[in-house]
Amino acid sequence: MATIVGAPWTRIRFYPEVAPPFLRRSPLFYRSKRIQDFRRIRTFSVSAKNSGEERNVRVRFAPSPTGNLHVGGARTALFNYLFARSKGGKFVLRIEDTDLERSTKESEEAMLQDLSWLGLDWDEGPGVGGDYGPYRQSERNSMYKHYAEKLLESGHVYRCFCSNEELEKMKEIAKLKQLPPVYTGKWASAMDDEMQEELEKGTPYTYRFRVPKKGSLKINDLIRGEVSWNLETLGDFVIMRSNGQPVYNFCVTVDDATMAISHVIRAEEHLPNTLRQALIYKALGFPMPNFAHVSLILAPDRSKLSKRHGATSVGQFREMGYLPQAMVNYLALLGWGDGTENEFFTLEQLVEKFSIGRVNKSGAIFDATKLRWMNGEHLRVIPSEELTKLIGERWKSTGILTESEGPFIEEAVQLLKDGIDLIPHSDKALSNLLSYPLHDTLKSPEAKPILEDKLSEFSTSLMAAYDNGEILSALEEGSAGWQKWVKSFGKSLKRKEKSLFMPLRVLLTGKLHGPEMASSVALIHKAGTCGVVAPQVGFVPLNERFKMLRQLDWDSLIKDEPLVEATTAASN
Repeated sequence: MATIVGAPWTRIRFYPEVAPPFLRRSPLFYRSKRIQDFRRIRTFSVSAKNSGEERNVRVRFAPSPTGNLHVGGARTALFNYLFARSKGGKFVLRIEDTDLERSTKESEEAMLQDLSWLGLDWDEGPGVGGDYGPYRQSERNSMYKHYAEKLLESGHVYRCFCSNEELEKMKEIAKLKQLPPVYTGKWASAMDDEMQEELEKGTPYTYRFRVPKKGSLKINDLIRGEVSWNLETLGDFVIMRSNGQPVYNFCVTVDDATMAISHVIRAEEHLPNTLRQALIYKALGFPMPNFAHVSLILAPDRSKLSKRHGATSVGQFREMGYLPQAMVNYLALLGWGDGTENEFFTLEQLVEKFSIGRVNKSGAIFDATKLRWMNGEHLRVIPSEELTKLIGERWKSTGILTESEGPFIEEAVQLLKDGIDLIPHSDKALSNLLSYPLHDTLKSPEAKPILEDKLSEFSTSLMAAYDNGEILSALEEGSAGWQKWVKSFGKSLKRKEKSLFMPLRVLLTGKLHGPEMASSVALIHKAGTCGVVAPQVGFVPLNERFKMLRQLDWDSLIKDEPLVEATTAASN
């Protein structure tokens, strides 16, 4: 729990109209006396002690609906969720939509959808409700005004009538003197009658917080350790704009305090805001929460991850075919680990293992290649039925197949899944299996040793085996029948292992590499008989492949001359 140590703020009032003669002073005396009381503090300090276990754990994720949910924001939400669930606490979702010009309903809905897709269900917030609502800042304006007036009444805040021109001039002077751009205007110590005059003229004003001139802020951040600031660098800051809209730091403090947030887990870019917020907590008499500032997510060049580095939002990764469980697993590892070599976690396992003390304070590098690998690992442990349904529906929706289920789809998924890291990659995997790029393969430098190992004679024997029905009979018998035939065929040619399998692969599949050959050939055969392959895919059935083999000019291939085909009808 956060505690504040130091001289308390006090407000002393004298009423000249009723005070005895010896206490009567001019208005300037009373105004000066009151200001001195606020400025007198010399050793203001705040220390956030790690005693959060004494309070009910309540954390919040508070995004601004001004764009997409960035992976950095998603990780912050995840850490809050894991901390709350691991402590039996509450995970609160609050929408910070006070930026009226940039906030949109569409952005808010997209963020809620992304959080739900990741499986980060919230206990309180939009669509759920709760005892501490409303959960949108735009619906809490009356509360902000109430606390702003309370601070004005107590003297912690004053009205500032400075124009924008005056404020800019102060900044320029400070810059010339190489000083921090702190407020040096007259309204911090102005007389009541001066303020009244401006009010009667209708001059716009802001509410500016009165900062002690001396002192320091010290917090024990749960991730970064002890962090401190001097108040001299701050200056009086605005909490309410002249249009009546509250400023971010004021809203956040009031919201966190009135929602009984026990731990504020947020990005390190909010660390400087802690100073202003601590002063507001103190002035309103609210207990401070524990703070934990998470490091930034960096690009491979160690700059801040941004759009120029590629996809950065959760929605983009979802559209690219990433699984929510893989995203959650990978985001958790950006700055956290359980102390072992294990990198594969489900959400439930993360809840069980998570500790805020194991979050690293240094920046984490976002590695898209590792994320893709991790997605593949999660994809391959999805139950077979579920994975077949996912990929089958994908193949039908993209027009590769005319059906989304059946024996062919089941066998194709089982054969190809080890080479797939993303669901959309399954399109290319199946298209490759169904294609027959024999001509390009035979003309490649890698195929030259195979070609020179009497491939034409091997092809003649293979065509004879197809013509007499051996190959089709073996395929109809299944895997055992095929293996038996391959062994017999190899024996007849006095070939085995690579000298047998490579020519078979090239002539039957048209490729040098690919999934397990027996299953591949069986699927190619089945694809030609089951009728589920869409016509526009360019699939070459087994019988057409043998027609193409008969039309090859082996002499021109061996001489490394351009291939001359007798006809292109078969390939078309």
